Amino acid sequence: LIVTSAHFPRVLDSHMSRLLLLALSALALQQCSAQSTAERPIDLGDAPRVARSPWDGLRVGMKTDEEEKGGEQFQFQADVNKLMDIIINSLYSKKEIFLRELISNGSDALDKVRFMSLTDAAVLGEGDTAKLEMKLIADKEAKTLTLIDRGCGMSKEDLINQLGTVAQSGTSSFIEAFSEGADVNLIGQFGVGFYSVYLVADSVAVHSKSNDDEKQWVWESSADSTFSVYEDAGEDLGRGTKIVLTLKEDCLEFLEEERLKGLIKRYSEFINFPIYLYTTKEEEEEVPIEEGDEEEGDEEEEEEEEEGEDDEEIEDAEDEEDDAPKTKKVKKTVNDWELINDAKALWTRNPSDITDDEYKSFYQSLTKDFGEPLTHTHFSAEGEVEFKSILYIPKEAPYDLYNDYYKKQNNLKLYVRRVMITDEFDELLPRYLGFIKGVVDSDSLPLNVSREMLQQNKVLKVIGKKMTRKALAMIKSLADADKSEDEEDEEDEETEKEEKEVEEKDGEEESKYEKFWKAFGKYIKMGLIEDAANRTRLAKLLRYATSKSGDKEISLEEYVANMKDDQKNIYYISGDDKDSLMKSPSVEKLLAKDIEIIFMTDSVDEYTVQHLTEYEGKRLINASREGLKLEEGEKDKKREEQYKEMFKPLIDYTKETLGKKVEKVQISKHLVSSPVVVLSADYGWTAQMEKVMKSQAFADQSKYEFMKSKRMFEVNPRHPMIVELNTKIKDGAADESTKDMVMSLYLSAVVSAGYQLTPEDAQDFSSRIGRIVSSGLGVELDAELAPELEVADEPEEEEEEGEEEEEEEAEEAEPKEEL
Repeated sequence: LIVTSAHFPRVLDSHMSRLLLLALSALALQQCSAQSTAERPIDLGDAPRVARSPWDGLRVGMKTDEEEKGGEQFQFQADVNKLMDIIINSLYSKKEIFLRELISNGSDALDKVRFMSLTDAAVLGEGDTAKLEMKLIADKEAKTLTLIDRGCGMSKEDLINQLGTVAQSGTSSFIEAFSEGADVNLIGQFGVGFYSVYLVADSVAVHSKSNDDEKQWVWESSADSTFSVYEDAGEDLGRGTKIVLTLKEDCLEFLEEERLKGLIKRYSEFINFPIYLYTTKEEEEEVPIEEGDEEEGDEEEEEEEEEGEDDEEIEDAEDEEDDAPKTKKVKKTVNDWELINDAKALWTRNPSDITDDEYKSFYQSLTKDFGEPLTHTHFSAEGEVEFKSILYIPKEAPYDLYNDYYKKQNNLKLYVRRVMITDEFDELLPRYLGFIKGVVDSDSLPLNVSREMLQQNKVLKVIGKKMTRKALAMIKSLADADKSEDEEDEEDEETEKEEKEVEEKDGEEESKYEKFWKAFGKYIKMGLIEDAANRTRLAKLLRYATSKSGDKEISLEEYVANMKDDQKNIYYISGDDKDSLMKSPSVEKLLAKDIEIIFMTDSVDEYTVQHLTEYEGKRLINASREGLKLEEGEKDKKREEQYKEMFKPLIDYTKETLGKKVEKVQISKHLVSSPVVVLSADYGWTAQMEKVMKSQAFADQSKYEFMKSKRMFEVNPRHPMIVELNTKIKDGAADESTKDMVMSLYLSAVVSAGYQLTPEDAQDFSSRIGRIVSSGLGVELDAELAPELEVADEPEEEEEEGEEEEEEEAEEAEPKEEL
């Protein structure tokens, strides 16, 4: 009987309860054993009796390993036809994958021979057999595609065990056999890649010769549940494997030379061994003209005479002098082996051994871009996962880069042991670095069986972090180089005054980082929004024009270095362009105090600055919002209080006039020369953000009404217009014209701040301006319109037209009379 928690009044969950259960079980086992050896009970003598245990009479037993394994054991069975169908049609999404798998298998076979030849040179053989290479032959007439490799080959047993057993990987077995102290870099892992041939082939014949077998064998199958193996009586391979695919009718495209070249270059361009394709092309050659062809030659000569007799006479004279035989050009078909994978895997070499020209040519072959890269980085990572990579930044952004930020980029190619797996995997680098091009190669990436996808796990996150940091470091090195160049230019200007003109011309040329920022700056700003972990690194890459930078754009680091000693914040303003922002009333006070202002003129800046609230402990303050947070002394505070008291009539009157259009009316801290300004509240959208959101084609504006900022109306207490308005209102002389003035000042300030007027405000603004202009000209608003200008009839023109028509008719009649 098995003791379980069901025998207890409550569930035994605690550690003490489990110990108690074990102790009781042990006692029960002892008692059972004692009863089996002696029928009578044990005499306890004078020992004191204890209370009756609730476990008395309970028999305890324990299962042994023999009892647990007492059932019959069975092996899993599989329907071979269904299993093959799953492998062929479910593992791979593209039919073209078959060629990658076959070439990878051939590369592994060649690698095995090369490895074994290190200890036994006789393994390679002599002549053509010793050449470690692969060849492809496409026969359109027979509809067959043949792949030949000079690898290790397979014996009869190997063909049966490795090709006849699904998921039996010869490569994996080889690696296990030589795992101790062997540097083997082979591709095969799963043992199912070979069966991808049935995506395109009706039947497959594998001819193979191994050094371990005197005979050459053929393995043949049609992807059903059977296969046959027989001795090969055909061409002697010497050593290696020849795979002959009989293609399906809908897969004959894989017999086209250009198609095969494209697939080899896409997936197997960097395989260690040369891959040759048997190509057919036409060439022209000169052959002597036979007697039967002389007449044709004469006809051609006559045609040439018509085109130019002088040239022919000269040629005939030369022919007679040289007495050379006549020839003609004929086309003939030539067959030849063409090397397809001439590119080398540059990332496997030491960076110190690679020249800039090699990096440039590799970039061009990788990206099919004829230009030069702006910069590159070549690195290898070790630790939890090992991989090698080369990353490039293009010199120019593609024309469609900003059409769809969320479009999947295929700029990064993923290789495993020099075999291209995919270029559609965009999770190794974040989206905002999607413009970076390059390769990543690893021997230990977590592939699924089809090699087409990476499994989501911790290793991928580690790779992504390392690659992102390397990419950002590459961009940072560009920025640092730009900074050092500027410092060198300044030193040169101080020491070499004679070459000032030359230096000015050089200064006009854009640096590498300036080119980068113009092409990809928006992507870096998007990174600030999306990547919180690297926000500090990305902030150092930002560049903005400022009120003191002239035509250049500076970094936040340079801005902070240029700050005044008493300046505690970074001030910026967003808008359409630098010139209009420079004239904005919001920045008058800052400019008057000689404080540098950052101009953010990109639409994405409004989103970026929401995630970048400070830099190196300095807060970013928007100059178009209320409260500049400038340092104020006691005098400034007292002066402000006095202004509030002095202009209270105007403030109250303006608030009453504008009503809900503004949140509050107050004395301005922004203005110097302008009379009024409209600002945004500390929370909500600015004028530029409202403009950006309204421009969204599919945005539902009703959902964002609560985000619209409350407007603050500020007046300049030193402006004569404001002083006069305040006096007029204080003296009780306010009338309708005063309201028009206040409303007109407000609406003009709204437009100046960059806000868009509502249709009602626009109509109101137009009518008020009309009233002001009419008043200035002394014209009544309801004055009658001037009479419409009368145009007199012009009969003379009609008479002249009639006379002209009569003259034309007379001229037409004159030739008839002469005839």
